[in-house]
Amino acid sequence: MVITAAMVKELRERTSVGMMECKKALVEADGDMDAAVKLLRKSGLAGADKKAGRVAAEGVIALAVSDDGKRAVMAEINSETDFVARDGDFRSFADGVARVVLDSRPGDLDALLAAPMEGGESVEEARQALVARLGENIQVRRFTTMESSGDIGAYSHGGKIGVLVSLNGGNAELAKDIAMHVAAMNPLYVSPDDVPVAEVEKEREILIAQARDSGKPDNIIEKMVEGRLRKFLNENALLGQPFVKDTDITVGKLVEKDGAVVEGMYRLALGEGIEKKADNFAEEVMAQARGG
Repeated sequence: MVITAAMVKELRERTSVGMMECKKALVEADGDMDAAVKLLRKSGLAGADKKAGRVAAEGVIALAVSDDGKRAVMAEINSETDFVARDGDFRSFADGVARVVLDSRPGDLDALLAAPMEGGESVEEARQALVARLGENIQVRRFTTMESSGDIGAYSHGGKIGVLVSLNGGNAELAKDIAMHVAAMNPLYVSPDDVPVAEVEKEREILIAQARDSGKPDNIIEKMVEGRLRKFLNENALLGQPFVKDTDITVGKLVEKDGAVVEGMYRLALGEGIEKKADNFAEEVMAQARGG
């Protein structure tokens, strides 16, 4: 059967796969459009499996917020390179995944991958097709959701850091400002009281050992340690930190002034915890020179 340019164009529009791959699939399927689509999906799955072992630490943190502002989600979608992370199709996929999390409320990552996207295909099927199209390992790594009876501050810093903050009282603008603060200052806890006792005691032991090296008497050491411990707790807790837009006031005093309470926060940083391969350019050149 003669494979026409119109047939190749139609298959490309249906699958977003390159023209040469589309023509090859149509030839193999003897012009059967549906069979060609299945062939491309199978090849896409095979390609995705081959690339799955490659490190994907770039990508984007995608956000989605419900129309009433009471629910918000973040999803981390990874690629191998920042170049692909800026690709329009990749960004559309990431935004689509975040929207699926918002609308479908999946219980875990497996449920998310099985959930349908806007076009009817599952998130996993769409991921495999994107791998075939862009030629990189692409992974849906994690997601988090937040619900609030008050305001949710949702903030993305260039797609590299995503933050959700739940605020009871205050207003949407204050919630957004606090989310921006969390992105910039990375507090580990909301309140100093939230720091685990074991972590506090570990820090206390370190501070006592450091203070004793000063040779000061025990009563002075105790005051030194307590002061430094308060500083440690405030530095690691959102409410104890100086507000990034006005360092004369802490975040705690800021929300208290507006009669608000921070009920929770989530912060995702792109690629955190992923072990990236450290390339050694000199060794790579030497290996090429040896023909290795």
